[in-house]
Amino acid sequence: MKKDIDFHPVTGVKLAIAKEEVEGNTEWGVYIMNHNMIELHHLMVTSKGYGVLNGEETKTSTLRHMIEELGAESIAKIEPIDPKLFALNNEFWVSYYILDQIFDKKFVFVEGSISQENIQYIPALDLEGVLHP
Repeated sequence: MKKDIDFHPVTGVKLAIAKEEVEGNTEWGVYIMNHNMIELHHLMVTSKGYGVLNGEETKTSTLRHMIEELGAESIAKIEPIDPKLFALNNEFWVSYYILDQIFDKKFVFVEGSISQENIQYIPALDLEGVLHP
C-alpha cells in the first residue's frame, strides 16, 4: 500500500517550461532537469491541466511519459505545451528511482504563473522560461 512506501524528499530535480525558436516559430516545452550527481531511473511523469478557461471549468487529458534513465546533471524534454494552457493550472507528477529508493513530487505551475513577468533566462537550458520554484 502507498502508506507503507517510504518516500524520500526530492532534491536536485527541477521542472521548467521554456520557449525556443524553431524555424522562425516560438515553441514551448516542459523540461526536467536532474542536478544530482547520480542518474535517475524509471522516471514516470504524468501531466494534466485544470481550471477555468473562458468561464468554463476545464480539464485536459492526462498524459503519461516514461523516461528509462536521466543521467547525472542532465536534462530531458518531457512534452511540448500549448501557450493556451498557461491560463490553467498545469500539474506534473514526477516519480523516479535512485538505486532502490523511490522518490516522487508534484510540481504545479499555477494559472497565470507562466507569464512575461515571470520569464527568466534558465542557464541549464540556455533558454528563457519559467522555472518551478
